[in-house]
Amino acid sequence: MGDNTNTISPIAGHGTSRLPAVDVISYNLETRDDEGFIGDRVNKGAFREILDDWREKISGSGDDPFGDVATEDISKKQLEEALGGSDAEAAGLLHAAIEDYAKSLAGVIRRFLKLKAWRDTERIVMGGGFRAGRIGELAIGRTAILLKAADINIDVQPIRNDPNEAGLVGAIHLAPSWIFKAHDAILAIDIGGTNIRAGVVALNLNKAKNLSKAAVWKSELWRHSDEETSREDAVARMVEILEGLIARSQKEKLKLAPFIGIGCPGIIEEDGRIDRGAQNLPGNWESSKFNLPQALREAIPKINKDETHIVMHNDAVVQGLSEVPFMGDVERWGVLTIGTGLGNASFVNRSAGK
Repeated sequence: MGDNTNTISPIAGHGTSRLPAVDVISYNLETRDDEGFIGDRVNKGAFREILDDWREKISGSGDDPFGDVATEDISKKQLEEALGGSDAEAAGLLHAAIEDYAKSLAGVIRRFLKLKAWRDTERIVMGGGFRAGRIGELAIGRTAILLKAADINIDVQPIRNDPNEAGLVGAIHLAPSWIFKAHDAILAIDIGGTNIRAGVVALNLNKAKNLSKAAVWKSELWRHSDEETSREDAVARMVEILEGLIARSQKEKLKLAPFIGIGCPGIIEEDGRIDRGAQNLPGNWESSKFNLPQALREAIPKINKDETHIVMHNDAVVQGLSEVPFMGDVERWGVLTIGTGLGNASFVNRSAGK
C-alpha cells in the first residue's frame, strides 16, 4: 500500500482546506495549558468524573440515589431515566453535575474563541455521542446561557442531526454537487475510536436542492472496540458492509453516485494518509504504508459501472459539514464533538469568504 497511485481523488483532495461550500480554517487543534489538553475536561468521561465527585460529596449522608453502583457502571439509559424520573434527589444530583460540566464547557469554548482560527466565530454546533441524549442537550443549553450571561456573543446549539447520522450526512459536502446529478444517494463511513458506521445517505434533492433534507437511508454499525481486531480486519469489515449496502441499494433501485465520503479521526494528509490522531483505532493507521482511501478503492473500484471516487477528511469536520445548509446566516462557524476526546473544526462559508 506504499504506492500513491489513485490515492488522490480527482474531485477533491483528502483533508483539504477548500471544500465546495466552506473553507476549513482549522481542525483537530490540540490546545493545552498547565493542566494538559483542555479538551479532556469536557470529553464524555469528564461528565462522569464530575458526577462521581458529587456522589462523593453526599456519600457521608448515606443518601446516594444510585446506591453502591460505581458511576462508570451506570448506563447512559439509567442516567437519562433518573433525570426525568420521580426521584427528585437523583434528578437534582444530575442537574448539579450538568451545571458543573457546563461551566467547564463554557470555559473550554472561551479558550477556543481566543485562538486565531476561532476568532469572530458566530455559531458553534455541538455534536458527538454526549450530545445524543437529554443530559447532553441540557449541558449544551446551560453552556449557551453561561456564555450569554458573560456577554460572549456566540450562538451554541446541538447539532441538528442525530450525531450518529451527522457523521454520515456531512459526507455529501465533501464533493462538488455535479457528482450527484442523476443520482439518489451516496455511501459514507464514519470512523470512531469505539465504532465504525457506514451508511447510504439519500440526497432527497426533490425535497431540497441545498441538501438540507439529506438523510441516512440505511446504515450498519460495527463496535470494533468490543473485539480484538487488526487494521486489515477493519478494512475488510468496512468493505463487506459497503458491498452489502451497494447490493441493498441496487435491490431497491436506489441509484448510488460513484462516491464514498469518509470521516476519520486525526490529521488527514492530501494523499489520504493519516499523519497523527488515530491512536484509538485498531492497529497502526498512521503508518506511511497504509492508505485507507486507496485500500477501499482497490476493493470497490466501481459503483454501478462508474469509477469510484473517495474523499476522506477528519471526522469532526465531516460531522460539522452536516450543518452547511443551515449556516447561510453566518460567516464563520465551528463544531465541537464530545466523545472519547473533543473533536473540533472551524469554518468560513465560501460565499462569504475569500
